[in-house]
Amino acid sequence: MIARSTHGRKPRTFTISAIARTAAVPILLVLLGFLPLFASQALAATTRYVTDQLEITLRSGQSTKHQILRMLKSGTKLNILETNSDTGYSHVRTVDGTDGWVLTRYLVNVAGARERLAEAERKIVKLEITNTRIQEALDRLTQEHKKVNAERQKLFEDKRRLNTELNTIRQTASSTLAIDSENKTLKARQVKLEREYQALREESDALRDRTARDWFMVGAGVLLLGIITGLIIPKMRFRRKSSWDSL
Repeated sequence: MIARSTHGRKPRTFTISAIARTAAVPILLVLLGFLPLFASQALAATTRYVTDQLEITLRSGQSTKHQILRMLKSGTKLNILETNSDTGYSHVRTVDGTDGWVLTRYLVNVAGARERLAEAERKIVKLEITNTRIQEALDRLTQEHKKVNAERQKLFEDKRRLNTELNTIRQTASSTLAIDSENKTLKARQVKLEREYQALREESDALRDRTARDWFMVGAGVLLLGIITGLIIPKMRFRRKSSWDSL
């Protein structure tokens, strides 16, 4: 308890609870002042969207008094038969053949956002499928391209090897032609030498025959000379002896 003295007045006594109640009033007022701000901030933190799902009535006539034939959801496809600008209704026919009247202001030239979204999602799925197929085809073409490059490289190596072998064959052929030409030259020289040898042999044979004939003639001459000598010498001796006897 807190006591406060005043001059000429009766002392007033204040309790702690009284002081707390007195201080709580301004604080409560301040909090109440900030409450709309807190509420607006809480509402601002939460986001909501307006639904695009809408149903309109298909009636048998051009007013709300006519019978409702069915409810048409947003995105329903309708064929316009006629439009009455005075009543604001249009005569339509559904895909299944039901005729009726709807308010013209609910009709638009494009499908609803939900239908467009669904169509867009279907297109996206188709595009994803097409993209997957294209990617698969691209991967297949990439593999084929690698295979073709490998075959091309192999063909290039085969071509280089064949060129090397062709050059070797050409060199061998050139050497063979040179050897063949040399063989022909040697054969010609051999034929010439054989002919010369044959001529020399024939000449040698002729010379041998002539020598033999010469020796034969010489022998015959010597033999003939011997015979003649043998016949003449005795006669000469006999004549000399006769001559000596006459003396």
